[in-house]
Amino acid sequence: MTQPPPPPPNEPPQGGFGAPPTPPAGGFGAPTPPPPADQPGYGYPQAPPAPPAQPGQQPGYGYPAQSGQPHPYGQQQPYGQQQPPYGYPQGMPPQGGGGKKVNTTTAVVIAAVVAVALIVGAGVWYVSGSDSGKDDPAQNSSAGSTGGAGGDDAKPAPDGAGKEEQPSNTNSKLLFQLPAPEVTGTVAGVNGSWITDKAYVKSGLNEVVGRDLDKGTELWTIPLPGEVCAATPHVTKDNKTAILFAGPMPAGATYSPCTEVGVIDIDAGRLVWQKSVKDGDDKVIFGEVTIGGDAVGAGGTRGGAAFDVNTGKVRWQPKANAEQCRDVGYAGGEALATVRSCGSVSSPQLSIEYLNPKTGAPLAKYKMPSGVDQASIVSTKPLVAAADVGDTAGDGSGVSDFFSIDEKTGKLRARIPADAEKYAPRCRDTEGCTKVVVGNGRIYLPTEEHEGGTEGGRTNEIVSFDLATGKLTSDRADAGDRYTMHPIRMDGGNIIAYKYPPYDKGGQVVSLNGSSMKETLLLENPADRAVREVSTSFTVDAAEFRYADGRLFMATRLMSAQSAGFKRYLAVGFGAR
Repeated sequence: MTQPPPPPPNEPPQGGFGAPPTPPAGGFGAPTPPPPADQPGYGYPQAPPAPPAQPGQQPGYGYPAQSGQPHPYGQQQPYGQQQPPYGYPQGMPPQGGGGKKVNTTTAVVIAAVVAVALIVGAGVWYVSGSDSGKDDPAQNSSAGSTGGAGGDDAKPAPDGAGKEEQPSNTNSKLLFQLPAPEVTGTVAGVNGSWITDKAYVKSGLNEVVGRDLDKGTELWTIPLPGEVCAATPHVTKDNKTAILFAGPMPAGATYSPCTEVGVIDIDAGRLVWQKSVKDGDDKVIFGEVTIGGDAVGAGGTRGGAAFDVNTGKVRWQPKANAEQCRDVGYAGGEALATVRSCGSVSSPQLSIEYLNPKTGAPLAKYKMPSGVDQASIVSTKPLVAAADVGDTAGDGSGVSDFFSIDEKTGKLRARIPADAEKYAPRCRDTEGCTKVVVGNGRIYLPTEEHEGGTEGGRTNEIVSFDLATGKLTSDRADAGDRYTMHPIRMDGGNIIAYKYPPYDKGGQVVSLNGSSMKETLLLENPADRAVREVSTSFTVDAAEFRYADGRLFMATRLMSAQSAGFKRYLAVGFGAR
């Protein structure tokens, strides 16, 4: 064990999403429990009704959550050393329970509002919009509409055609399943997974392992002195990526802090370099890591540091200044940007800064509005940030608004409200946004699940907002009855999405045409109960989803000690037949 214990994890119910629901006590309209938090230390942890599943997983639809205490340690870490729940200033450790509670009265009011707002008929979801009605998906598109930019399937999206093609047989088979490693303590971080032409690469217990794409057998192993605390999904053109890991366990200690930044070559299977920086006599503890341009950025409560991606040479590191400013985290990709916090940790002023990756000098800066003490960066090019302004989202998602920013001037292009009762993105740390992607000059996000055409069935849609105007576009892709859908990544101008299945089906990977939003099935997993129970144990908010060239991999980020009679997995792979 390298980390102090977090709150207990959860178990998803057997049978998967969409299993016939049990009517609530009190009849129709009885209050429902608040939505569960999906990460330990992120909002409220849950107490499961049965043996715990993989850490970080939420209960399935219909299972109540219970409040508890967040991780008691003050390091800003997304998993192994837990970050503060939303509602705390960025970089400030939590002091007690986090997240919001929803009381019975509020739940009843919400249930009544939802009942009035959602009129379901023939698969069309009608939602009351803002004052102008511009953020109403149903008012801008109809069910089955091809929508998009012109509605011509032959017309490529602004960002071009995608590379992913439909396999000749879209029915997948289970390629392999990796059992959970034996955790001797309470929890351990296993963050990070990547796909190359040669291997599926996944962090394990104090190691990173490259595996055969179809068999899951080990091709190479990089041993590490401690757990992998954080990892970036970004990979350079020559297949290098960055990880943050713990050093050797100090004598007499119960955990080792996350101080080591490293770059690994996921083609060759080697640790290219490993570095740490000191602030005084102590090594700086980091909570996040990324690659942007030719720089590796690591951020934390004491500030950020950057390194040359090829050599590991330190480009800058945390330094105190009169304004108490610090880079709490970085976002990467084509460029490097940071969330910078100045002033008191109890009342910080945050800004989003577009950086010169060689010097750290800001090329553009946008000052976030008051009432923002947490911020995330969804994309660096174009520059898009997210925040829960004034803690108004109320659902623990970390998002009430998106901010489209001109990376050359720092001026706000558009502020995009993301009503938490309508839309379901989620942001965890600086670069930890899930279920949201940016492309074609738009931001794509899923709607909240709602009643579908079948009694007891649930569904949702993927819609988009224009980054220049902030307005909802006519884009709309329906998940279909009893499926819920979220975007995984962009593929040129197309959107790769995963469809979480009902209790009697297998999950699907689809490509949504960025021009028409027409759906193309890429992969459908087996509906066998045993296989389905393995795949549905990886929940959309907690797991790493990776898809490329006819293969889907799902993996966990955090492992805990095994529970008797309950089998858990590190990762699972599916491939087209």
